[in-house]
Amino acid sequence: MLTIDRARDEPLTLLCLGAHSDDIEIGCGGTILRLTGDFSNVRVVWVVFAAANQRAEEARHSADAFLQSAQGKTVIVKDFRDGFFPYIGGEIKEYFEQLKRECSPDIIFTHYRHDRHQDHRVISDLSWNIFRSHLILEYEIPKYDGDLGSPNVFVRLDENTCRTKIQYLLDGFRTQAGRQWFTEDTFLALLRLRGIESPIPTTYAEAFYCRKLAL
Repeated sequence: MLTIDRARDEPLTLLCLGAHSDDIEIGCGGTILRLTGDFSNVRVVWVVFAAANQRAEEARHSADAFLQSAQGKTVIVKDFRDGFFPYIGGEIKEYFEQLKRECSPDIIFTHYRHDRHQDHRVISDLSWNIFRSHLILEYEIPKYDGDLGSPNVFVRLDENTCRTKIQYLLDGFRTQAGRQWFTEDTFLALLRLRGIESPIPTTYAEAFYCRKLAL
């Protein structure tokens, strides 16, 4: 289980990276809600790389909902071309370099390295390429590709946090309402499954892949 050994009021900086406007919320929204609730001095830098028009507005409004309890927040919505990240990787890397100069996070949340979506993989690869002295947790997103793996870090969540996460998702991303996978039972099912798999018995959990951890 992930535990953070620090005082409740000690500063904690999180960097949340998502290729698209709902990725962060799906992958680690419950964990963000828990951390901003458990600690009183959390600063979050929230970056969405591909969102335009209505999707960009959804991204901003959703981030505001998830970060209500954060002590400080910076929400950045970029407009890199959706679906073309492998072909514009140089531009995206330049932005990562800028981000590194501006932010020194305690924890980075990014995409799973073996995610089959091409945009997700680019963000994951650049997270590791640019941030080499940080704790990086890779989150997962259920989808058509069937690329869920065997995570090794679990964040225990109570039912209220899970329900809040799901409601924020459904309310925040109305453009996705017609997608057959974007449903309450999809999100709750994965939270329940990871709760079963977590080392300490719990009902619900979000799960991550941690490839390097310095003790």
